[in-house]
Amino acid sequence: MSGNSIYRFKNAAVLTVAAVDAPEVVPSSYFDDELEGTLDRLGLRKGLLEQVAGIQERRWWPEDVSYTDAAAQAGAVALEDSGIKAEQIGLLIDTSVSRARLEPSSAVTVHHLLGLPTSCLNFDLSNACLGFVNGMQLAAMMIDSGQIKYALIVDAEGSRELQRRTLARLQSDDTTATDIFSDFASFTLGSGAAAMVMGPADRHPEGHVLVGGVGRAATEHHTLCIGDMDRMVTDSRGLLLAGLDVAESAMKEAKTDFDWDEIDHYIIHQVSTVHCNALVERLGLDASKVPLTFPTRGNIGPAAIPITLAMHQDKIARGDRVMLMGMGSGINAAAAEIRW
Repeated sequence: MSGNSIYRFKNAAVLTVAAVDAPEVVPSSYFDDELEGTLDRLGLRKGLLEQVAGIQERRWWPEDVSYTDAAAQAGAVALEDSGIKAEQIGLLIDTSVSRARLEPSSAVTVHHLLGLPTSCLNFDLSNACLGFVNGMQLAAMMIDSGQIKYALIVDAEGSRELQRRTLARLQSDDTTATDIFSDFASFTLGSGAAAMVMGPADRHPEGHVLVGGVGRAATEHHTLCIGDMDRMVTDSRGLLLAGLDVAESAMKEAKTDFDWDEIDHYIIHQVSTVHCNALVERLGLDASKVPLTFPTRGNIGPAAIPITLAMHQDKIARGDRVMLMGMGSGINAAAAEIRW
């Protein structure tokens, strides 16, 4: 067996995708200033976030805006753009990593805030940075099966609290250089929200058909990035190398099922300059077809792919082939094609 999970859809389409920016811009220099004493004591230079990761700034939500508030904001925009009424939605999936509680689900709050009907199934789906793509896959299967007509997928991520707690910890007099580098990835994170409405392609010829995709797992690497809302510890190099291996393996074997040689736009999960350049090189992608959002948004987790797609969609022509691609901690890799 190849180890790949290949899937195709018959009648699922993306009707609209929307992004909502968190309003507070936080430059990378802020973290350098906050850690100045620790960096000087350890002999470490400033500017690594911008010079190495390529992240100039990221965004924070105001303190009084919850993750579910932000997800509902994005959901409301997507619904309005799609022309689909709230009472028509049969499925709501919240794919956010960021959450303020273990239960109830984040989806129930978003469901309530958006006034979705009691008949609308709603739940959370979590799979690190691939959650949104997995949500699209599940929604498409339910549309194809006839169980639902319309689905709303939402995601909202926030990095304010994690980054503040990480700063407080690293400002300690006993912080080591190892601590700085193991927590470095925490400062690459950003905040933002996205939402997508999906429905049956035969009812919406204006929609963008979700063709199918591939997934592959390499869970022997599940300890390379471990995080919660207090701390994220990452073996950045190990995660990158293992992720590239599984992505390359999945894409090579997927070519036996999909003709993916002529893709017009690659919407990849956004992490850093190093990550994006390495993925482009390893998979032989045309870098001019890879729009980047991480320099001014950071790594927004599972919201990164839909946010990048939403911000780039005005440059996508009817009939273009769009590839969504990413790796998520664990490690999983996924790719899915949309025929625009």
